[in-house]
Amino acid sequence: MAIFLLVATACAPAASTGARGSEPRSAATAAATAPATPLPTPTPFKLTLGGLFHPSASVPADPAHVRTLIATGDVIPARLVNVAATNRHDFLWPFRPTADYVKNADATFINLESPLLAGCATRSTGMVFCGNTAFVDGLTAIGTKVANLANNHVNAGPDTEATAALLQQHGIQAATNLGPPAILDVKGLKFAFVGANAVTSGPPVDREALKAVIQHARSQADVVVVQFHWGKEYERQPMIAAGVAPDDPIELGHLAIDAGADLVIGNHPHWVQGVEIYNGHLITYAHGNYVFDQVNCYPEIGADYRTYCSDDTRTSVIGTYTFVDKHLVAATWKPTFTDTNLQTQWADADRAGQVLKTMEDASVTLAQKEGEPTT
Repeated sequence: MAIFLLVATACAPAASTGARGSEPRSAATAAATAPATPLPTPTPFKLTLGGLFHPSASVPADPAHVRTLIATGDVIPARLVNVAATNRHDFLWPFRPTADYVKNADATFINLESPLLAGCATRSTGMVFCGNTAFVDGLTAIGTKVANLANNHVNAGPDTEATAALLQQHGIQAATNLGPPAILDVKGLKFAFVGANAVTSGPPVDREALKAVIQHARSQADVVVVQFHWGKEYERQPMIAAGVAPDDPIELGHLAIDAGADLVIGNHPHWVQGVEIYNGHLITYAHGNYVFDQVNCYPEIGADYRTYCSDDTRTSVIGTYTFVDKHLVAATWKPTFTDTNLQTQWADADRAGQVLKTMEDASVTLAQKEGEPTT
């Protein structure tokens, strides 16, 4: 399976603003001396697009200092996915082929874009989503530790509260929209997870509230991970969706890093998008559809049915983000492809290679636009 390793070399961090400056340190020194306390500084390992997509070496590290985070694309166990699982009496069905890999991390962070409700009726169409509560067993099967509930289908209200309570009963924390961070102890370090929904069909994200919740998380944890729901659907580049997602994802991603985030995870566009290295930190704009039913479409759905269901909407990447102590030093992406039975499979080698090449091309295009290094 084609995956890429992000090579991190010890060097001075990129220029940044405010409290994010730090002195250069060697990789060995950083690993040996990094204190287990919150420290809002950029990684002393230089992350580059060239090292990301064309690695030349791995980063040696004491396993005791290594922590891994897996992030998935959108998880939407609703509509036809709910129908398929209900008919099979198997709510692990969508996850089975990928579960062993996805759970093999110190923490797994998903975007759950459907409430899980008792009495959820099976329906094959519509934009009001719900899934059977038994899908929580699928989430535990993939090792979910935190579920982002800050999105346009699960955001606030009784259904969100019921879903959060169900998750908690099964040992899964919820990151709600600009709510208190979900905090995990990961091998002795605290990881904080923040959720933010920018698909509002209304006002933009409250910048001051966003900065405040990230800064609060920063004061509580050693590593801060922010997941956004943002941008225009069915696009390769992050962009505003007028009337639906009024915020520029690039601006929000930069703001999150400047406010203290160590890693930004993006979702919502239903296509895999590129990544950005901003002030020495990684922003991933969209992981695609991990579990959803945008597979079997037909003209009656509408004139855009070929966009709504395509190879792109059947594709996602499972991101593995590797930290040495508090510093992100590596990332890999493993592509998936949803079959016509609505089960997520690993992409074959040819498809996986093309997905990763598309990610690279999108990342380079974005870097050129932003005046950032492309190598």
